[in-house]
Amino acid sequence: MSVASDKVIAIGKTYFGPATESFLSRQCKSHLKMELKDLTPADLKTLANWVEVGAGLIMDQAKAAEVARKIAAIV
Repeated sequence: MSVASDKVIAIGKTYFGPATESFLSRQCKSHLKMELKDLTPADLKTLANWVEVGAGLIMDQAKAAEVARKIAAIV
């Protein structure tokens, strides 16, 4: 795993629990055309946008926006 993917997973666990890695992997494969383990800091804003869209389908929109902001803010 990359440092970026480790940080994204750590943030995601609070929101998605045991489904974190499968949810994030799906977002990466479907929208970024890459594996979760290959994430770079340059990919995080795009991933954050897709996480907000995907998470908004399964949780409160405010929580989806919150997790997306946290992912986009990773340095």
